[in-house]
Amino acid sequence: MNLITLDQTEYKRLHDKAYALEKRRLQIELLKLQEDVIKNKRKICIVFEGRDTAGKSSAIKFFSEYLRPNNFNYIQLGIPTKWESSHWFQRWQKVLPQDGEISFLDRSWYTRAITEPIMGYCNENQYRSFMKRVNEWEKNHISNGVEITKFYFSLSKDQQQRRMNARKNSQLKYWKLSKNDEKIVTKWDAFTLYKEQMFNKTSTEFSPWISINSNNKMIGRLTALRYLLIKTDYENKKILKPAIWSKGLSNYSASIEGVRFDNLTYEQFMIITKYSDDT
Repeated sequence: MNLITLDQTEYKRLHDKAYALEKRRLQIELLKLQEDVIKNKRKICIVFEGRDTAGKSSAIKFFSEYLRPNNFNYIQLGIPTKWESSHWFQRWQKVLPQDGEISFLDRSWYTRAITEPIMGYCNENQYRSFMKRVNEWEKNHISNGVEITKFYFSLSKDQQQRRMNARKNSQLKYWKLSKNDEKIVTKWDAFTLYKEQMFNKTSTEFSPWISINSNNKMIGRLTALRYLLIKTDYENKKILKPAIWSKGLSNYSASIEGVRFDNLTYEQFMIITKYSDDT
């Protein structure tokens, strides 16, 4: 398993000014990445998975706030039709990014790995077939130029309950809470079991899961975007020196004579880049 966990529970909550400055810095870099995607007809697919209230939708909003709207897609598919349920990969293949696009997936083909079996929306054979085929399906798309990043936004049981209660009692957000949401929250242990099976079977060397601690949504969003920018090449890229709150994150990568080193600290990265193939 090649799970990458970025956990920032030890960091204090950022004050508003520090958050705004870091957000601006990262969003400028993300816009550079989008320009490179457009210019070179790249295809970038960013998956956002996690429990309800983990902050997936707000993270996508954070990522896409200043991007060129004609060159990114927000994908949130509803309940599958009978045909889509029995042709699962075809359902998702049609929403993958085209040349020059970034696609943000608010839940993805991985609903079949967790939510669907828990809630009884798919049968055992459909689940097993998906788990058997998904790695090869992703590998084929990566070989054909789709750059896939898979984020899993994690939160504690207590934090989820607080957010669910806040959503339920909000005059503006109550509509986000469905009966299915309330039902799946009661299946915490089952969700955890299926999540771990998903990580074990589908976090591969060519397509790892990036687990983001999102108990603090502000830091979770920044951490996810920093990871994407550091791991992705693009024109006029500025190496992101870590802010105080992120010094403990080991999410830099470099290559020496064809050997790739991942999960480096910033200090390790700066030493290795003196000899790196990437410079």
